[in-house]
Amino acid sequence: MGGVDKPEECMKDISLKDLSRKLEDFALARDWEKYHSPRNLLLAMVGEVGELSEIFQWRGEVGKGLPNWEEAEKEHLGEELSDVLLYLIRLADICGIDLADAALKKLVKNAVKYPANTL
Repeated sequence: MGGVDKPEECMKDISLKDLSRKLEDFALARDWEKYHSPRNLLLAMVGEVGELSEIFQWRGEVGKGLPNWEEAEKEHLGEELSDVLLYLIRLADICGIDLADAALKKLVKNAVKYPANTL
């Protein structure tokens, strides 16, 4: 699932709202919105999480920065991570959830629930 038709449209600091709009435009242009029910999007995302999991399967623990990984492996990982993110954003949008706002609120709740050690 992709939300950008041309690589030159990619931006480094794109917002979740921008991605959401691009995904909506992508789906509308292909008449896919009829398939984008919450259930279908969730199941598609779960499938992508499975593909993401396969990349790490049998590798054991992997260090930060993915030492000893080839560039092609990192690129594949980036693609699978992107698929999960794009389905998550589309799911949130279809459900009427402002994902950025929800994530920030969750961070605040987690900070209260799990306070930092103040030694």
